[in-house]
Amino acid sequence: FADETLKLLKELTSRKSLQVPNIYYHLPHLLKNEGSLQPSVQVGLGRTGVSIVMGIPTVKRKVKSYLTETLHSLIDKLSPEEKLDCVMVVFIGETDLDYVNGVVASLEKEFSTEINSGLVEVIAPPATYYPDLSNLKETFGDSKERVRWRTKQNLDYCFLMMYAQKKGVYYIQLEDDIVVKQNYFSTIKNFALQLASEDWMILEFSQLGFIGKMFQSPDITLIVEFIFMFYKEKPIDWLLDHILWVKVCNPEKDAKHCDRQKSNLRIRFRPSLFQHVGLHSSLAGKIQKLTDKDFLKPLLHKIHVNPPAEVSTSLKVYQGHTLEKTYVGEDFFWAVTPVAGDYILFKFDKPVNVER
Repeated sequence: FADETLKLLKELTSRKSLQVPNIYYHLPHLLKNEGSLQPSVQVGLGRTGVSIVMGIPTVKRKVKSYLTETLHSLIDKLSPEEKLDCVMVVFIGETDLDYVNGVVASLEKEFSTEINSGLVEVIAPPATYYPDLSNLKETFGDSKERVRWRTKQNLDYCFLMMYAQKKGVYYIQLEDDIVVKQNYFSTIKNFALQLASEDWMILEFSQLGFIGKMFQSPDITLIVEFIFMFYKEKPIDWLLDHILWVKVCNPEKDAKHCDRQKSNLRIRFRPSLFQHVGLHSSLAGKIQKLTDKDFLKPLLHKIHVNPPAEVSTSLKVYQGHTLEKTYVGEDFFWAVTPVAGDYILFKFDKPVNVER
């Protein structure tokens, strides 16, 4: 920061009346360099105003990189119209500029059309963004190297989300070693539109880790602030669950009640749209055999946008496959033992034209 800015910050923090928490409280080293929160490398057109921003972090892997295959899978399954309504941000979580520039050159060669059209962007953080990660406290039985890996990963996610936040309506977190299903973009967008009137925080399109987790852009501020507070303590998926706990769980109620409350904010789409394919983890020496068992399951219902309405039925619901879930695109409807006089009622919030 400029000398005047540093002086002002010191004056503000030294006043005894109030001290306002901010990112610099958790990462004070950022005050030493004014470029710490600016990408050291930034390639692309800087597209904004899209429906969905896809964040794809990647780091150096000693055995095999899956990034090119992942991008081809994501891009090839988009229609021409969909390619105009999203942006893919590749975040290279490395500070070795020779390595970063090598990855950029490879991506520019392989995806020149997508980069020049604005569909794909590539960024990397400056070395000054990261604090000293050599003296972290070992917790939860994790080794020193694993604690460092997960801590840096939390910081990587935050940088990527802060960069992506203003680009679109929704932000979905992906990884660099996945494949996707056909029509994934329209399925995700329509599912989110179905839930536009719901107070959700996370839409899940995969059951694995942080893959396929989608947020509304305004919520990213809270998520990033929370992660910065505890980035050294726990991995990202645990921290996300803690955010939900803080928002809706009553300490005086049991765990089942808490889970029910969290399920209103964290809504799972089935079957999964993303599959993890990377065998060699970004954590050196770790073999990652995780796969999403829901990925190969067929789609039992077609996602579509229904007008806002109150739905009800006199039919006996079977195994939780309710009419309400069906109407918002979460499930199919299953009822048993119908009798004469049973009904299904749709009470629309506003008049609609109905065609047979």
